[in-house]
Amino acid sequence: MDTKGTAPWIIVTGVCGSVVLLLFLMWCLCRCCTGKKKASSKKGAKGYIDISQVQQLGLSYKEKVQPDLNELKENMEENEDAQHRGRLHYSLDYDFNRNELSVGVMELVGLPPMDVSGTTDPYVKVYLNPDKKKFETKVHRKTLNPVFNETFQFKIAYSELSSRSITFVVIDFDRFSKHDVIGQVKVGLASIDFGTATDRWEDVGMADFEMDKSTRLGDICFSLRYVPTAAKLVIVILEAKNLKKMDISGLSDPYVKVTLYIGGKKVKKKKSTVKKRTLNPYFNESFTFEVTFDQIQKASLVITVMDYDKIGFSDPMGQVVVSSKASGTGLRHWSDMLANPRRPIAQWHELQEVTEKK
Repeated sequence: MDTKGTAPWIIVTGVCGSVVLLLFLMWCLCRCCTGKKKASSKKGAKGYIDISQVQQLGLSYKEKVQPDLNELKENMEENEDAQHRGRLHYSLDYDFNRNELSVGVMELVGLPPMDVSGTTDPYVKVYLNPDKKKFETKVHRKTLNPVFNETFQFKIAYSELSSRSITFVVIDFDRFSKHDVIGQVKVGLASIDFGTATDRWEDVGMADFEMDKSTRLGDICFSLRYVPTAAKLVIVILEAKNLKKMDISGLSDPYVKVTLYIGGKKVKKKKSTVKKRTLNPYFNESFTFEVTFDQIQKASLVITVMDYDKIGFSDPMGQVVVSSKASGTGLRHWSDMLANPRRPIAQWHELQEVTEKK
């Protein structure tokens, strides 16, 4: 084709038109590709919200769709605690003729494992509040579902029941250290119909750790050993701790009195040395009693911590009873001693209110 006669402006117009057409085609192609990528991205991220990029509606959207992790963790822990303390089966009954409230500890199920072995050594303390009267069950070894079937009687007038409550404290026994409180169940007696016997199951809740502080008398550690062939019952008073303050100085002068009973009759009494001005005395003193094999089942030891007074009478601070007829840790210690003849068995005990006469 001969272009020699073609005007220059026609050539320029043609070139510009071609460039514009080419750019338009390239823009359409890019637009099409970009749309496909966006659609693919949306399709692949279905249900996903980039929380870090959404900052609208006053509070950030992140705070609205994602709960506070600390709060969530606390709620989970609370639910976990409530689910793992176990359940208590108990009974209540009132004898109008005897003015006597019977409280039964039947069983526990689903207790949390407290020991390395994955089990627990549970027992239950039963309190009548605010009278501070209490009983405790036997200790059951290595179980998460103990069956007690034990009943305790509280002397109380019917007219006073509405102002009283019963607290069941579930505890894990530990021979050489402080016992661990697993939880508790509180029952207000004003809500109980004593026209009929009450039989209930309740979840074990968190324990009120303040409950025992005002009434705690301290703890004592001693070992027991029985030698049947020699008819010897040996008790070694090792130490005591956290004793009650008895002097103006905020201290005490403690000593330990050990009394042997056989068949309910006092047979012999022995005393340790006095430890001056201390609430955590160390004794390590041994006492031996003659007890035949026939007598051992009827025997009992009463270990009483006394505060020495140079003028007048010494004051009792607390005591522990160990025998085959005792309850809780006292029975446990005595049973372990009989099951392991000639071997000393040491154990810590919580001191109780003194019932023995001076």
